[in-house]
Amino acid sequence: MATIESVWALLESIPDPEIPVVSLRELGILRDVRQGAAGLEVIITPTYSGCPAMGQMEDDVKAALQSAGIAATVVTQLSPAWTTDWITDAAREKLRAYGIAPPQGACASLGQTESVVHFMTRREEAPAIACPRCGSVHTVETSRFGSTACKSLHRCLDCSEPFDYFKPY
Repeated sequence: MATIESVWALLESIPDPEIPVVSLRELGILRDVRQGAAGLEVIITPTYSGCPAMGQMEDDVKAALQSAGIAATVVTQLSPAWTTDWITDAAREKLRAYGIAPPQGACASLGQTESVVHFMTRREEAPAIACPRCGSVHTVETSRFGSTACKSLHRCLDCSEPFDYFKPY
């Protein structure tokens, strides 16, 4: 009989299908493992409701559970909405090392008893995005959308390298 702790341990290493250097748990997509009315439930939350990789993520979780002989249901939960605040510090460093600038600052706050995301007001000036390769903040956004809709494309004016920036939301 699988325990909640053993399921967490099993799922810890499932990589994100679009960014394989970080796990679903590190990105905050893997939200919970709990005992439901019909047995174990694994809760996942997409980075945005139209994420094309969501089906692959669900299949990867199901395959890991099945290979370990664990009966569990995978539940997609949209509320509270995912926020880049859920990305762990370790994942932010892995993103940077992989060549993706991690989101800067806090985007939302979840109250202790609330399940509503409160977004920050827009800043007048966009924060400087540091190049993940050379660290320079002398960068420009070249496209609002990068390799995926959750990232924008930037270019470093010092080392001339293009890079993705994980948009904060």
